[in-house]
Amino acid sequence: MPTTIALIAHDRKKDDIVAFVRAHAPILSRYNLLATGTTGQRIQEGTGLSVERMLSGPMGGDAQIAAQVATGQVIAVIFLIDPLYAQPHEPDIQSLLRICEVHNIPLATNLATAEAIVAILGHTRIGYLIFNPVSGQGNAQQDLALIHQLLEPQVRLNVHLTTPDVSAEQLAQDAIAKGAELILASGGDGTISAVAGAIFGTGIPLGIIPRGTANAFAVALGIPTNIRGACETVLAGTTRIVDAARCNGFPMILLAGIGFEAEMVERANREAKSRFGALAYIVAGIQQLNEHELFATQIEIEGVVNEFQAGAVTIANAAPPTSVLAQGLGQVIATDGLLDVTIATPSTKLQAVNAMLSLFGSALVKTAPNRPDIVHLRTKRLKVTTDPAQKIVVDGEIIGTTPVEIECIPSGLTVFASPVLEEMA
Repeated sequence: MPTTIALIAHDRKKDDIVAFVRAHAPILSRYNLLATGTTGQRIQEGTGLSVERMLSGPMGGDAQIAAQVATGQVIAVIFLIDPLYAQPHEPDIQSLLRICEVHNIPLATNLATAEAIVAILGHTRIGYLIFNPVSGQGNAQQDLALIHQLLEPQVRLNVHLTTPDVSAEQLAQDAIAKGAELILASGGDGTISAVAGAIFGTGIPLGIIPRGTANAFAVALGIPTNIRGACETVLAGTTRIVDAARCNGFPMILLAGIGFEAEMVERANREAKSRFGALAYIVAGIQQLNEHELFATQIEIEGVVNEFQAGAVTIANAAPPTSVLAQGLGQVIATDGLLDVTIATPSTKLQAVNAMLSLFGSALVKTAPNRPDIVHLRTKRLKVTTDPAQKIVVDGEIIGTTPVEIECIPSGLTVFASPVLEEMA
């Protein structure tokens, strides 16, 4: 849905439109403003708001705006008309009015109707939707159309697609720079993490519309993993404040996996996930289990170093029960200001299988497994060093190799989510 408002005023009405925009600047500043030449200049000088300027009305500015209305780029037109004097470009004016009628675009021709339009806009939120078209196994165009259908008219979407050259993080930073009041992220956990990382600490609420393979962050917070349910969660407007983290400078909302999990994720590449979905991780895990070896691990917490022979080290900020290697305590609480560290030290393949089964069972009953080959720690920050160096996966993406430093950011992220989260904590 477009987020542009067109502003036009005849000469004797220019003072009125400047005063009108100044009075309603808090609402109008949320939208892209478009105006004819002189009107736009007067508004910009009189209010400080940024205005995209067309030609002046007599030189074709009205016709330019009519073209944008016809192509679906304008949400409303405020055109303060002087009814007492004929205008030299009357045909252009009539054409613009007719185009608004044809395309059912709200049109105000005096201050009373302009006030009515702004009153409606004041109750409508602007959402910057960052959409990854290659996520998941569905039809991206159909998914985007459904999101539009479900969120309109309560949320007017300013849609931005990720590309190989434009990352989700860049798009989120652009949205923040434009004064976004609400940012939505639609894609897999990697996309959600990148967008979340850009808004850590800003207080801007994040709406999550999961379309990935695992959608682990949504599951961890009790957010529906289907598009309809996720959009309903956004429209409900309930927000929760949860912890976040940074891992070697990268944003982390879920977990960092060192060793087994990183190798498993790398095996489950994009092609495998597109073909098999979540089953790709299971197949990759079985393959990795046959090949994986223990590695020397040093974990430093507040100057104290602990040493292990580990097969996997998982540092979690949030994790669903299906993130088995994060379940050293039986559950991961996303609101406690701490990281949950689980170190798996089985020495044989059979022990590794049994350890994972124990961890999964512990997650189901939310109790810590009682096994000597599973160590659990809790801390706000830590450093992990391994020999040999091990790959690191953060929120589903390989970011490099050890050593790694991770720090929790307590209450770092605001998300649209059910109040169930607090009860679970």
